[in-house]
Amino acid sequence: MSGTFTRWLREIWEIRLYRYAALLVTAALVTGLFFAVRTVTHEDRSCAPGVVRPENSDECVGVATAAYDFGRPQLRDVVRAIHQENERLKKDSYVTVALMLPYTSSTPSTLSDILHEMQGAYLAQYQANHSSNGQSPAIRILLANPGATSDHWELLVDRLTEMAKGEDRLRAVAGVGMSTDYNKRAVAALTARGIPVIGSSITADDLANSTANKDAFPGLARVSPTNTDEARALASFAKVSAGRALLVYDKPGDPYTRTLQKSFAALIEGSPYEPQPFTPPADRTQEGTTANTFRQITHLVCDTAPGTDTILFAGRHTQLRQFINALGARGCQDRRFTLLTGDEGSYLTGEKDLDRSALTHNLSVRYTALAHPDAWTKGAPATGGSAADAKVLTDLLARAGHEPVGPIGKVNLDDGQLIIAFDAMTLAVHGIREATPDGHVVPALADVGLQWPQVKGSLRVSGASGWICLDAHGNPYDKAVPIVELHSDGGSRFVRIAWPEGKPPSKDCLTPSS
Repeated sequence: MSGTFTRWLREIWEIRLYRYAALLVTAALVTGLFFAVRTVTHEDRSCAPGVVRPENSDECVGVATAAYDFGRPQLRDVVRAIHQENERLKKDSYVTVALMLPYTSSTPSTLSDILHEMQGAYLAQYQANHSSNGQSPAIRILLANPGATSDHWELLVDRLTEMAKGEDRLRAVAGVGMSTDYNKRAVAALTARGIPVIGSSITADDLANSTANKDAFPGLARVSPTNTDEARALASFAKVSAGRALLVYDKPGDPYTRTLQKSFAALIEGSPYEPQPFTPPADRTQEGTTANTFRQITHLVCDTAPGTDTILFAGRHTQLRQFINALGARGCQDRRFTLLTGDEGSYLTGEKDLDRSALTHNLSVRYTALAHPDAWTKGAPATGGSAADAKVLTDLLARAGHEPVGPIGKVNLDDGQLIIAFDAMTLAVHGIREATPDGHVVPALADVGLQWPQVKGSLRVSGASGWICLDAHGNPYDKAVPIVELHSDGGSRFVRIAWPEGKPPSKDCLTPSS
Protein backbone atom coordinates (compact mmCIF):
# COMPACT_ATOMS: atom_id res chain seq x y z
CA MET A 1 0.00 0.00 0.00
CA SER A 2 2.77 2.39 0.94
CA GLY A 3 4.65 1.59 -2.29
CA THR A 4 1.60 2.37 -4.40
CA PHE A 5 1.09 5.62 -2.51
CA THR A 6 4.73 6.56 -3.04
CA ARG A 7 4.53 5.92 -6.79
CA TRP A 8 1.34 8.00 -6.91
CA LEU A 9 3.04 10.96 -5.22
CA ARG A 10 6.04 10.65 -7.54
CA GLU A 11 3.79 10.72 -10.64
CA ILE A 12 1.97 13.82 -9.36
CA TRP A 13 5.27 15.65 -8.75
CA GLU A 14 6.65 14.58 -12.13
CA ILE A 15 3.54 15.90 -13.89
CA ARG A 16 3.83 19.19 -12.02
CA LEU A 17 7.56 19.39 -12.73
CA TYR A 18 6.97 18.84 -16.45
CA ARG A 19 4.30 21.55 -16.44
CA TYR A 20 6.53 24.03 -14.66
CA ALA A 21 9.42 23.22 -17.01
CA ALA A 22 7.16 23.68 -20.02
CA LEU A 23 5.92 27.00 -18.65
CA LEU A 24 9.48 28.16 -18.01
CA VAL A 25 10.63 27.18 -21.51
CA THR A 26 7.60 28.89 -23.06
CA ALA A 27 8.23 32.04 -21.01
CA ALA A 28 11.88 32.04 -22.01
CA LEU A 29 10.99 31.66 -25.68
CA VAL A 30 8.40 34.45 -25.52
CA THR A 31 10.82 36.71 -23.64
CA GLY A 32 13.61 35.98 -26.12
CA LEU A 33 11.30 36.63 -29.05
CA PHE A 34 10.14 39.89 -27.46
CA PHE A 35 13.66 41.16 -27.00
CA ALA A 36 14.72 39.97 -30.43
CA VAL A 37 11.84 41.80 -32.07
CA ARG A 38 12.48 44.85 -29.90
CA THR A 39 16.15 44.82 -30.85
CA VAL A 40 15.34 44.63 -34.56
CA THR A 41 12.50 47.14 -34.56
CA HIS A 42 13.53 49.65 -31.88
CA GLU A 43 17.05 49.40 -30.56
CA ASP A 44 19.28 48.91 -33.56
CA ARG A 45 19.25 52.44 -34.98
CA SER A 46 22.89 52.46 -36.03
CA CYS A 47 24.00 53.34 -39.56
CA ALA A 48 27.76 53.21 -39.09
CA PRO A 49 30.24 53.71 -36.25
CA GLY A 50 29.26 57.00 -34.60
CA VAL A 51 26.18 57.48 -36.80
CA VAL A 52 22.59 56.66 -35.82
CA ARG A 53 19.02 57.22 -36.90
CA PRO A 54 17.25 59.24 -34.18
CA GLU A 55 13.78 58.22 -33.07
CA ASN A 56 11.11 59.16 -35.63
CA SER A 57 13.72 59.83 -38.30
CA ASP A 58 15.26 57.87 -41.16
CA GLU A 59 18.27 60.20 -41.44
CA CYS A 60 21.68 58.96 -40.38
CA VAL A 61 23.17 61.67 -38.19
CA GLY A 62 26.19 61.96 -35.93
CA VAL A 63 29.97 61.84 -36.36
CA ALA A 64 31.26 59.08 -38.64
CA THR A 65 34.45 57.51 -37.26
CA ALA A 66 34.88 55.17 -40.22
CA ALA A 67 34.64 55.49 -44.02
CA TYR A 68 30.94 56.26 -44.38
CA ASP A 69 29.39 58.24 -47.27
CA PHE A 70 25.90 58.69 -45.75
CA GLY A 71 24.39 56.85 -48.72
CA ARG A 72 25.65 59.44 -51.21
CA PRO A 73 27.74 57.66 -53.90
CA GLN A 74 29.14 60.94 -55.28
CA LEU A 75 30.97 61.44 -51.96
CA ARG A 76 32.56 57.99 -51.92
CA ASP A 77 35.97 58.82 -53.39
CA VAL A 78 36.69 61.77 -51.11
CA VAL A 79 35.35 59.86 -48.09
CA ARG A 80 37.81 57.08 -48.89
CA ALA A 81 40.66 59.58 -49.30
CA ILE A 82 39.93 61.18 -45.91
CA HIS A 83 39.72 57.77 -44.25
CA GLN A 84 43.02 56.64 -45.76
CA GLU A 85 44.73 59.81 -44.54
CA ASN A 86 43.27 59.31 -41.07
CA GLU A 87 44.49 55.69 -41.00
CA ARG A 88 48.06 56.80 -41.75
CA LEU A 89 48.22 58.85 -38.55
CA LYS A 90 50.10 57.47 -35.57
CA LYS A 91 48.31 57.15 -32.26
CA ASP A 92 48.60 60.25 -30.05
CA SER A 93 50.08 62.29 -32.93
CA TYR A 94 46.90 64.03 -34.01
CA VAL A 95 43.89 66.10 -33.05
CA THR A 96 40.46 65.90 -34.65
CA VAL A 97 38.62 68.53 -36.67
CA ALA A 98 34.97 67.75 -37.39
CA LEU A 99 33.69 68.83 -40.80
CA MET A 100 30.05 69.74 -40.16
CA LEU A 101 27.85 69.67 -43.27
CA PRO A 102 24.34 68.36 -44.14
CA TYR A 103 25.56 65.13 -45.77
CA THR A 104 22.08 63.59 -46.02
CA SER A 105 20.70 66.38 -48.17
CA SER A 106 18.95 65.15 -51.31
CA THR A 107 19.16 68.43 -53.23
CA PRO A 108 21.61 68.09 -56.17
CA SER A 109 23.01 71.63 -55.83
CA THR A 110 23.57 71.19 -52.09
CA LEU A 111 25.24 67.81 -52.56
CA SER A 112 27.53 69.34 -55.19
CA ASP A 113 28.42 72.04 -52.68
CA ILE A 114 29.11 69.42 -49.99
CA LEU A 115 31.34 67.39 -52.31
CA HIS A 116 33.42 70.44 -53.14
CA GLU A 117 33.73 71.49 -49.48
CA MET A 118 34.86 67.98 -48.53
CA GLN A 119 37.46 68.01 -51.31
CA GLY A 120 38.82 71.38 -50.18
CA ALA A 121 38.95 70.37 -46.52
CA TYR A 122 40.70 67.10 -47.35
CA LEU A 123 43.34 68.82 -49.49
CA ALA A 124 44.07 71.20 -46.61
CA GLN A 125 44.39 68.18 -44.30
CA TYR A 126 46.79 66.48 -46.71
CA GLN A 127 48.82 69.68 -47.06
CA ALA A 128 49.02 70.08 -43.28
CA ASN A 129 50.10 66.49 -42.69
CA HIS A 130 52.62 66.16 -45.54
CA SER A 131 54.00 69.60 -46.41
CA SER A 132 54.45 71.40 -43.09
CA ASN A 133 58.01 70.38 -42.20
CA GLY A 134 56.85 67.98 -39.50
CA GLN A 135 54.77 70.50 -37.56
CA SER A 136 52.43 69.03 -35.00
CA PRO A 137 49.82 68.00 -34.31
CA ALA A 138 48.70 66.07 -37.36
CA ILE A 139 45.10 66.61 -38.45
CA ARG A 140 42.37 63.98 -38.48
CA ILE A 141 39.06 64.87 -40.17
CA LEU A 142 35.73 63.31 -39.19
CA LEU A 143 32.43 63.98 -40.95
CA ALA A 144 29.72 65.45 -38.72
CA ASN A 145 26.14 65.38 -39.99
CA PRO A 146 23.39 67.42 -38.27
CA GLY A 147 20.78 66.28 -40.82
CA ALA A 148 19.67 67.61 -44.20
CA THR A 149 18.23 70.76 -42.64
CA SER A 150 20.43 70.62 -39.50
CA ASP A 151 17.35 69.86 -37.39
CA HIS A 152 19.31 67.24 -35.42
CA TRP A 153 21.92 69.77 -34.36
CA GLU A 154 21.40 69.11 -30.62
CA LEU A 155 22.28 65.42 -30.93
CA LEU A 156 25.37 66.34 -32.95
CA VAL A 157 26.52 69.04 -30.52
CA ASP A 158 26.26 66.59 -27.62
CA ARG A 159 28.38 64.05 -29.48
CA LEU A 160 31.01 66.63 -30.46
CA THR A 161 31.20 67.79 -26.85
CA GLU A 162 31.98 64.23 -25.75
CA MET A 163 34.69 63.98 -28.41
CA ALA A 164 36.30 67.22 -27.23
CA LYS A 165 36.66 65.75 -23.74
CA GLY A 166 37.78 62.26 -24.75
CA GLU A 167 40.51 60.45 -26.63
CA ASP A 168 39.34 61.82 -30.00
CA ARG A 169 40.86 65.16 -28.94
CA LEU A 170 38.41 67.23 -30.97
CA ARG A 171 39.84 70.75 -31.19
CA ALA A 172 37.66 72.49 -33.78
CA VAL A 173 34.56 72.23 -35.95
CA ALA A 174 34.83 73.52 -39.53
CA GLY A 175 32.33 73.96 -42.34
CA VAL A 176 28.88 74.61 -40.81
CA GLY A 177 27.13 75.04 -44.20
CA MET A 178 24.47 77.64 -44.84
CA SER A 179 23.56 80.52 -42.55
CA THR A 180 20.31 79.02 -41.24
CA ASP A 181 18.51 79.29 -37.90
CA TYR A 182 19.39 75.69 -36.97
CA ASN A 183 23.06 76.21 -37.82
CA LYS A 184 23.05 79.44 -35.84
CA ARG A 185 21.80 77.50 -32.80
CA ALA A 186 24.42 74.81 -33.36
CA VAL A 187 27.26 77.35 -33.53
CA ALA A 188 25.93 79.10 -30.42
CA ALA A 189 25.83 75.79 -28.52
CA LEU A 190 29.27 74.65 -29.67
CA THR A 191 31.00 77.91 -28.82
CA ALA A 192 29.16 78.11 -25.47
CA ARG A 193 30.79 74.77 -24.65
CA GLY A 194 34.22 76.09 -25.57
CA ILE A 195 34.55 74.36 -28.96
CA PRO A 196 36.09 76.62 -31.64
CA VAL A 197 34.18 76.88 -34.93
CA ILE A 198 35.57 77.94 -38.31
CA GLY A 199 32.82 78.85 -40.75
CA SER A 200 33.64 78.32 -44.41
CA SER A 201 30.66 79.74 -46.30
CA ILE A 202 28.53 81.36 -43.58
CA THR A 203 28.03 85.05 -44.38
CA ALA A 204 25.05 86.18 -42.26
CA ASP A 205 25.88 89.21 -40.12
CA ASP A 206 24.00 87.76 -37.14
CA LEU A 207 26.08 84.58 -37.31
CA ALA A 208 29.23 86.56 -36.57
CA ASN A 209 30.79 88.13 -33.52
CA SER A 210 30.64 91.89 -33.09
CA THR A 211 30.78 94.62 -30.50
CA ALA A 212 27.01 94.96 -30.80
CA ASN A 213 26.30 91.34 -29.81
CA LYS A 214 29.16 91.25 -27.26
CA ASP A 215 30.85 88.41 -29.17
CA ALA A 216 27.91 86.05 -28.82
CA PHE A 217 29.88 83.17 -30.39
CA PRO A 218 33.21 83.05 -28.49
CA GLY A 219 35.76 81.09 -30.51
CA LEU A 220 34.02 81.55 -33.89
CA ALA A 221 36.16 82.52 -36.88
CA ARG A 222 35.08 82.95 -40.48
CA VAL A 223 36.87 83.04 -43.80
CA SER A 224 34.01 84.56 -45.80
CA PRO A 225 32.95 88.21 -45.61
CA THR A 226 29.69 89.15 -43.91
CA ASN A 227 26.69 90.03 -46.06
CA THR A 228 27.29 93.67 -45.18
CA ASP A 229 30.85 93.47 -46.49
CA GLU A 230 29.69 91.63 -49.62
CA ALA A 231 27.08 94.33 -50.23
CA ARG A 232 29.65 97.08 -49.71
CA ALA A 233 32.01 95.41 -52.17
CA LEU A 234 29.18 95.00 -54.66
CA ALA A 235 28.23 98.66 -54.29
CA SER A 236 31.81 99.80 -54.84
CA PHE A 237 31.89 97.75 -58.03
CA ALA A 238 28.43 98.40 -59.46
CA LYS A 239 27.90 102.01 -58.29
CA VAL A 240 24.33 101.22 -57.22
CA SER A 241 22.04 104.26 -57.26
CA ALA A 242 19.00 104.38 -54.94
CA GLY A 243 16.82 106.02 -57.60
CA ARG A 244 17.52 103.26 -60.14
CA ALA A 245 17.20 100.09 -58.04
CA LEU A 246 14.43 97.80 -56.80
CA LEU A 247 14.83 95.36 -53.89
CA VAL A 248 13.22 91.89 -53.96
CA TYR A 249 13.53 89.96 -50.70
CA ASP A 250 12.63 86.79 -48.79
CA LYS A 251 9.95 87.34 -46.13
CA PRO A 252 10.27 86.30 -43.28
CA GLY A 253 13.79 85.25 -44.32
CA ASP A 254 16.55 83.35 -42.55
CA PRO A 255 19.86 84.64 -41.12
CA TYR A 256 21.44 84.88 -44.58
CA THR A 257 18.55 86.50 -46.45
CA ARG A 258 17.53 88.85 -43.62
CA THR A 259 20.98 90.34 -43.22
CA LEU A 260 21.47 90.56 -46.99
CA GLN A 261 18.14 92.36 -47.28
CA LYS A 262 19.17 94.80 -44.56
CA SER A 263 22.50 95.46 -46.25
CA PHE A 264 20.89 96.01 -49.66
CA ALA A 265 18.21 98.27 -48.16
CA ALA A 266 20.92 100.46 -46.64
CA LEU A 267 22.55 100.80 -50.07
CA ILE A 268 19.39 102.16 -51.69
CA GLU A 269 17.95 104.12 -48.80
CA GLY A 270 15.52 106.66 -50.22
CA SER A 271 14.57 104.53 -53.22
CA PRO A 272 11.22 105.53 -54.74
CA TYR A 273 10.23 101.87 -54.96
CA GLU A 274 8.76 99.77 -52.16
CA PRO A 275 10.77 96.55 -51.66
CA GLN A 276 8.92 93.52 -53.03
CA PRO A 277 8.63 90.46 -50.75
CA PHE A 278 8.16 86.78 -51.56
CA THR A 279 7.49 83.93 -49.13
CA PRO A 280 9.26 80.62 -49.87
CA PRO A 281 8.78 77.27 -48.10
CA ALA A 282 10.49 76.84 -44.73
CA ASP A 283 12.88 74.47 -46.51
CA ARG A 284 14.18 76.89 -49.10
CA THR A 285 15.54 74.12 -51.31
CA GLN A 286 11.93 73.26 -52.19
CA GLU A 287 10.05 74.84 -55.09
CA GLY A 288 6.86 75.91 -53.30
CA THR A 289 4.62 78.43 -55.07
CA THR A 290 7.04 81.33 -55.28
CA ALA A 291 7.29 81.00 -59.07
CA ASN A 292 3.77 82.48 -59.22
CA THR A 293 4.83 85.40 -57.02
CA PHE A 294 7.87 86.08 -59.19
CA ARG A 295 5.74 86.22 -62.33
CA GLN A 296 3.75 89.02 -60.68
CA ILE A 297 6.89 90.83 -59.52
CA THR A 298 8.23 90.89 -63.08
CA HIS A 299 5.20 93.00 -64.02
CA LEU A 300 6.18 95.48 -61.30
CA VAL A 301 9.75 95.47 -62.59
CA CYS A 302 8.48 96.50 -65.98
CA ASP A 303 6.30 99.18 -64.34
CA THR A 304 9.31 101.01 -62.92
CA ALA A 305 10.33 104.31 -64.46
CA PRO A 306 12.71 104.37 -67.43
CA GLY A 307 16.26 104.52 -66.15
CA THR A 308 15.66 101.94 -63.42
CA ASP A 309 18.10 99.20 -64.34
CA THR A 310 19.13 97.35 -61.16
CA ILE A 311 17.39 94.63 -59.14
CA LEU A 312 18.82 93.65 -55.76
CA PHE A 313 17.81 90.12 -54.78
CA ALA A 314 18.00 88.90 -51.17
CA GLY A 315 17.05 85.23 -51.35
CA ARG A 316 18.29 81.65 -51.59
CA HIS A 317 19.41 79.96 -54.79
CA THR A 318 16.22 77.99 -55.53
CA GLN A 319 14.17 81.18 -55.44
CA LEU A 320 16.89 83.06 -57.34
CA ARG A 321 16.66 80.51 -60.13
CA GLN A 322 12.85 80.85 -60.23
CA PHE A 323 13.11 84.64 -60.38
CA ILE A 324 15.66 84.60 -63.21
CA ASN A 325 13.43 82.23 -65.18
CA ALA A 326 10.49 84.60 -64.64
CA LEU A 327 12.53 87.62 -65.71
CA GLY A 328 13.37 85.80 -68.93
CA ALA A 329 9.67 85.87 -69.80
CA ARG A 330 8.98 89.46 -68.67
CA GLY A 331 7.05 91.75 -70.92
CA CYS A 332 9.71 94.48 -71.15
CA GLN A 333 12.54 92.52 -72.68
CA ASP A 334 13.61 95.60 -74.60
CA ARG A 335 14.80 97.14 -71.31
CA ARG A 336 18.16 96.09 -69.85
CA PHE A 337 18.37 95.04 -66.21
CA THR A 338 21.22 93.85 -64.01
CA LEU A 339 20.31 91.58 -61.12
CA LEU A 340 22.77 91.71 -58.21
CA THR A 341 22.79 89.16 -55.41
CA GLY A 342 24.99 87.46 -52.80
CA ASP A 343 27.06 84.29 -52.88
CA GLU A 344 23.99 82.02 -53.29
CA GLY A 345 24.37 82.85 -56.98
CA SER A 346 27.29 80.42 -57.12
CA TYR A 347 24.86 77.49 -56.79
CA LEU A 348 23.45 78.29 -60.22
CA THR A 349 26.73 77.72 -62.05
CA GLY A 350 25.70 74.17 -62.99
CA GLU A 351 21.96 74.40 -62.28
CA LYS A 352 20.07 72.35 -64.88
CA ASP A 353 16.69 73.95 -64.17
CA LEU A 354 17.93 77.47 -64.85
CA ASP A 355 16.57 78.87 -68.12
CA ARG A 356 19.80 80.28 -69.47
CA SER A 357 18.04 81.81 -72.44
CA ALA A 358 16.80 84.40 -69.95
CA LEU A 359 20.36 85.72 -69.88
CA THR A 360 20.13 86.57 -73.58
CA HIS A 361 17.13 88.87 -73.07
CA ASN A 362 18.81 92.06 -71.84
CA LEU A 363 19.39 90.52 -68.41
CA SER A 364 22.70 90.23 -66.56
CA VAL A 365 23.04 88.33 -63.30
CA ARG A 366 26.05 89.12 -61.15
CA TYR A 367 26.83 87.86 -57.67
CA THR A 368 29.46 88.11 -54.97
CA ALA A 369 31.35 84.82 -54.93
CA LEU A 370 33.23 83.50 -51.92
CA ALA A 371 36.11 82.55 -54.21
CA HIS A 372 36.83 81.99 -57.89
CA PRO A 373 39.63 80.12 -59.71
CA ASP A 374 40.31 83.08 -62.04
CA ALA A 375 40.48 85.74 -59.33
CA TRP A 376 44.28 85.79 -59.10
CA THR A 377 45.34 84.63 -62.55
CA LYS A 378 45.92 88.02 -64.15
CA GLY A 379 45.66 91.69 -63.33
CA ALA A 380 45.50 90.95 -59.60
CA PRO A 381 46.38 93.70 -57.10
CA ALA A 382 49.65 93.69 -55.20
CA THR A 383 47.98 92.96 -51.86
CA GLY A 384 44.99 91.00 -50.57
CA GLY A 385 46.03 87.73 -52.19
CA SER A 386 48.30 86.38 -54.91
CA ALA A 387 48.68 83.91 -57.74
CA ALA A 388 51.39 82.14 -55.70
CA ASP A 389 48.97 81.54 -52.81
CA ALA A 390 46.32 80.21 -55.18
CA LYS A 391 48.92 77.95 -56.83
CA VAL A 392 49.41 75.99 -53.58
CA LEU A 393 45.90 74.63 -54.05
CA THR A 394 46.06 74.12 -57.81
CA ASP A 395 49.32 72.17 -57.44
CA LEU A 396 47.59 69.87 -54.95
CA LEU A 397 44.67 69.46 -57.31
CA ALA A 398 47.04 68.40 -60.09
CA ARG A 399 48.02 65.44 -57.89
CA ALA A 400 44.54 64.67 -56.57
CA GLY A 401 43.46 62.39 -59.41
CA HIS A 402 45.55 59.48 -58.19
CA GLU A 403 47.43 57.99 -55.24
CA PRO A 404 48.80 59.01 -52.84
CA VAL A 405 46.71 62.21 -52.73
CA GLY A 406 43.57 61.03 -54.50
CA PRO A 407 41.33 60.18 -56.16
CA ILE A 408 38.82 62.60 -54.63
CA GLY A 409 35.99 62.58 -57.21
CA LYS A 410 35.08 65.05 -59.92
CA VAL A 411 36.48 68.51 -59.23
CA ASN A 412 34.88 71.84 -60.15
CA LEU A 413 36.26 75.14 -58.83
CA ASP A 414 33.73 77.50 -60.42
CA ASP A 415 31.36 77.66 -57.44
CA GLY A 416 34.26 78.58 -55.13
CA GLN A 417 33.25 76.07 -52.45
CA LEU A 418 36.34 73.87 -52.74
CA ILE A 419 38.58 76.92 -52.49
CA ILE A 420 36.85 78.47 -49.48
CA ALA A 421 36.70 75.11 -47.65
CA PHE A 422 40.44 74.65 -48.25
CA ASP A 423 41.05 78.03 -46.65
CA ALA A 424 38.71 77.32 -43.71
CA MET A 425 40.52 74.08 -42.86
CA THR A 426 43.88 75.83 -43.35
CA LEU A 427 42.77 78.46 -40.81
CA ALA A 428 41.70 75.68 -38.42
CA VAL A 429 45.14 74.08 -38.71
CA HIS A 430 46.80 77.47 -38.16
CA GLY A 431 44.82 78.10 -34.98
CA ILE A 432 45.45 74.61 -33.60
CA ARG A 433 49.19 74.70 -34.21
CA GLU A 434 49.64 78.25 -32.96
CA ALA A 435 47.89 77.18 -29.74
CA THR A 436 50.14 74.14 -29.23
CA PRO A 437 52.93 74.82 -26.69
CA ASP A 438 56.50 73.87 -27.58
CA GLY A 439 57.17 70.27 -26.69
CA HIS A 440 53.50 69.33 -26.75
CA VAL A 441 51.31 67.68 -29.37
CA VAL A 442 47.81 68.62 -28.23
CA PRO A 443 46.75 72.20 -27.45
CA ALA A 444 44.26 73.04 -24.75
CA LEU A 445 40.79 73.32 -26.23
CA ALA A 446 40.29 76.78 -24.74
CA ASP A 447 43.47 78.11 -26.34
CA VAL A 448 42.56 77.41 -29.98
CA GLY A 449 39.79 80.00 -30.25
CA LEU A 450 42.03 82.60 -28.58
CA GLN A 451 44.29 82.62 -31.66
CA TRP A 452 41.84 84.32 -34.04
CA PRO A 453 42.50 87.97 -33.08
CA GLN A 454 46.21 87.49 -33.87
CA VAL A 455 45.58 86.23 -37.43
CA LYS A 456 46.76 89.38 -39.20
CA GLY A 457 49.97 91.04 -40.32
CA SER A 458 52.76 88.49 -40.65
CA LEU A 459 50.51 85.91 -38.92
CA ARG A 460 47.78 86.15 -41.57
CA VAL A 461 46.66 83.09 -43.49
CA SER A 462 47.54 83.50 -47.16
CA GLY A 463 44.57 81.65 -48.54
CA ALA A 464 43.77 80.49 -52.04
CA SER A 465 40.73 82.82 -51.92
CA GLY A 466 42.80 85.76 -50.71
CA TRP A 467 44.41 86.99 -47.54
CA ILE A 468 42.61 86.07 -44.32
CA CYS A 469 43.27 88.84 -41.81
CA LEU A 470 40.88 88.54 -38.87
CA ASP A 471 39.67 91.40 -36.71
CA ALA A 472 39.26 91.18 -32.94
CA HIS A 473 35.90 89.41 -33.43
CA GLY A 474 37.20 86.68 -35.76
CA ASN A 475 35.81 88.20 -38.98
CA PRO A 476 37.91 88.69 -42.12
CA TYR A 477 38.91 92.31 -42.73
CA ASP A 478 38.60 93.71 -46.27
CA LYS A 479 38.50 90.21 -47.76
CA ALA A 480 38.65 89.91 -51.55
CA VAL A 481 35.16 89.53 -53.07
CA PRO A 482 35.13 88.13 -56.62
CA ILE A 483 32.28 89.50 -58.75
CA VAL A 484 31.04 86.75 -61.05
CA GLU A 485 28.48 86.80 -63.87
CA LEU A 486 26.30 83.89 -64.90
CA HIS A 487 26.76 83.06 -68.56
CA SER A 488 24.17 81.82 -71.04
CA ASP A 489 26.48 79.00 -72.19
CA GLY A 490 26.05 77.20 -68.86
CA GLY A 491 29.01 78.49 -66.89
CA SER A 492 30.06 81.67 -65.18
CA ARG A 493 32.56 84.43 -65.93
CA PHE A 494 34.84 86.14 -63.45
CA VAL A 495 34.45 89.91 -63.77
CA ARG A 496 36.85 91.36 -61.23
CA ILE A 497 37.70 91.54 -57.53
CA ALA A 498 35.83 94.07 -55.40
CA TRP A 499 36.71 95.16 -51.88
CA PRO A 500 34.49 96.00 -48.88
CA GLU A 501 36.73 99.00 -48.13
CA GLY A 502 36.70 100.07 -51.78
CA LYS A 503 40.38 99.14 -52.22
CA PRO A 504 42.73 96.25 -51.31
CA PRO A 505 44.16 96.07 -47.78
CA SER A 506 47.54 97.55 -46.98
CA LYS A 507 50.66 95.40 -47.13
CA ASP A 508 50.67 94.81 -43.36
CA CYS A 509 46.98 93.76 -43.39
CA LEU A 510 46.36 95.18 -39.93
CA THR A 511 42.76 95.94 -39.04
CA PRO A 512 41.88 99.52 -38.04
CA SER A 513 40.79 100.35 -34.50
CA SER A 514 37.21 101.25 -35.43
